[in-house]
Amino acid sequence: MLNKLLGAATIAAVAFAVAPASAAKMGGCSGANLEKTETMIEAMAEGDGKIMAQKEVALAQTAMLDGKMGVCAVHLSKAMHAGSGSGSSMAFGAK
Repeated sequence: MLNKLLGAATIAAVAFAVAPASAAKMGGCSGANLEKTETMIEAMAEGDGKIMAQKEVALAQTAMLDGKMGVCAVHLSKAMHAGSGSGSSMAFGAK
């Protein structure tokens, strides 16, 4: 039983390590994409979605400066989705 749990934990750890790397390739964390997202957010009406999107862009910028491109891409994707209004704020951990 313990061997199965250790095996499952190992597989989960590998999956989490690979996911941000693949997100960087798909979403593309670049200055140009950050600029496009910021422009989109500026045009948004004031509200919770805009605040959430601004926070995600800030987190994406920090990750990009730290060289964490996968993390940057994830935050940039969240910012774009928050800006599009396709998800609720609860999807991003807001309470």
